[in-house]
Amino acid sequence: MTTEDRLERYAELAVRVGANVQPGQEVFVHPMVEHAELGRALVRQAYRAGASYVHIQYQDDHIRRAMIELGPDAALTYSPGWEQELTEQTTGNATIGTTGKSDMELLADLDGERVGRAIQLEIAEIRQRQHRENTVNWTGIGAPNEGWARQVFGEPDVERLWEEVAFCMRLDEPDPVAAWREHLERLDARAASLTALRPDALRYRGPGTDLTVGLLPTARWGSARFRTAGGIDYVANMPTEEIFTTPDSRRAEGTIRSSMPLSLDGQIVRGLQFTFEDGRIVGVEAEHGADLVRSQLATVENADRLGELALVTRESRVGQSGTLFYDTLFDENATCHIAYGMGLPYAFDGEPDEGSNRAKIHIDFMVGSPELAVDAVLADGTEVPLIRDETWQLAA
Repeated sequence: MTTEDRLERYAELAVRVGANVQPGQEVFVHPMVEHAELGRALVRQAYRAGASYVHIQYQDDHIRRAMIELGPDAALTYSPGWEQELTEQTTGNATIGTTGKSDMELLADLDGERVGRAIQLEIAEIRQRQHRENTVNWTGIGAPNEGWARQVFGEPDVERLWEEVAFCMRLDEPDPVAAWREHLERLDARAASLTALRPDALRYRGPGTDLTVGLLPTARWGSARFRTAGGIDYVANMPTEEIFTTPDSRRAEGTIRSSMPLSLDGQIVRGLQFTFEDGRIVGVEAEHGADLVRSQLATVENADRLGELALVTRESRVGQSGTLFYDTLFDENATCHIAYGMGLPYAFDGEPDEGSNRAKIHIDFMVGSPELAVDAVLADGTEVPLIRDETWQLAA
């Protein structure tokens, strides 16, 4: 397969399986400036899928750095009217975003408190409403580039990074589309078995970790295969290896330690550890980046409560790669993860439960390792093993 063929095949998978662009839809593509080559391929494939028009809006972290470093305080949370209107226009249409920063620590020398406050709150509210109403078929994919490869391998070996990404995306399969459908069926079966168990809580135990999180009786477990209110199936984020649910944001007790570095807002947070009481984060510790996380929690209402629990096992292609990607889209699919902030409305068949968290951010961090044990706690207190040594224990 030539480099050009691989790029087009990758873009086609994102368009036809990820976002599942429908004939007549408008498509909004949001690549980083460093991802222009992939952005162009996504535009081509979207038109081939029948898009009526494709909008492309490039992102540049250097522009964000200048705003945080040199701009007034009001700029940190400013949502221009035109940008709010553009975000509204994605309703009923498809969006595709890209990840893979060329400089993971571009903002590392800036004031972590200012970086943490730099959130466009009105735009975040529009997007979360769209998530709640499920009106956008969307996906995100990684875009290999020299800077990302340098962070991962210590050298700008883009071809090696492409090989890793292709493996995680099942591009090595004779029919990647069919392979993805089979993979998602397996995840859905696993999720259904856990939903049928009807646990009251999950308990996490491992080095530096003993956390119990309550679950909601109305929330089900699922995969990242979703369906819009208009009936369009799509896969949010590729690759995906998880089953997930939205927990009861009022019930979390104990301590949990992150098992991987977290690339967050132009910094790399290392050694992150949270302590919970009565559902809220009451303690934040980290070897590096604690100020950034504390600023987020202080800036955004209810950011200090949990919004997602996700389980990933050793069958994960991302985990099998053995690569630390320094990119949450990939790293969260290597192992179990948890998110603070917004609860996911996709876990509910109707309106989200009142115990589902409402917040304007959603930040995933990785907690899994071979040493992590995860149990389902039933209403009578019985603990049922779910994961040991990154291996699924519950029969599907």
